[in-house]
Amino acid sequence: MDLEVSPALTIPSSELGWRFSRSSGPGGQHVNTSDSRVELSWSVADSAVLSDAQRLLLATRLEHRLVAGVITVTASERRSQLRNRELALAKLAGLVAEGLAPGPARRRATKPTAGSTRRRLAAKERRSATKRQRQRPAAE
Repeated sequence: MDLEVSPALTIPSSELGWRFSRSSGPGGQHVNTSDSRVELSWSVADSAVLSDAQRLLLATRLEHRLVAGVITVTASERRSQLRNRELALAKLAGLVAEGLAPGPARRRATKPTAGSTRRRLAAKERRSATKRQRQRPAAE
C-alpha cells in the first residue's frame, strides 16, 4: 500500500519500514498480548522518489525529527494494529506534506502612516506627562 502525500508525490511501500510492539495505551488485558503499537520509518536520504531539492528541503525543515536521515512516526492511540497503521501513515504524510509546503510570502516593508506616527507620539507625550506629575516637586 503506497502512501500518497500529494498528487505529485507518492512514497512506494517498499521504502516504508514497519515495526510493531506492545502498546501502553487502551485495551485492558488485551494490550498485554497484542502488538498494536506501530512505528513507521522512511529514509529521506535514501528515497528514490524525491528530487535533490525536495530532499534538501525536508532535511532542513525536519532536521529535529530526522535520525541519520530517517524519519520515524509512532501510533498507539487505538486498540487495533490496523487503525494504528492508518494513523501512522496519516502522520507521516502530514509531516512530509508540511515539510515540502512552500513558505509564507515575504513581508514587504512599508512606512508608517502619518496618522499612526501622530498617535504614537501623542501617546508618548501623555505617558511622559503622567510620569512628570508623579515626581516630587522641586524644593525652592
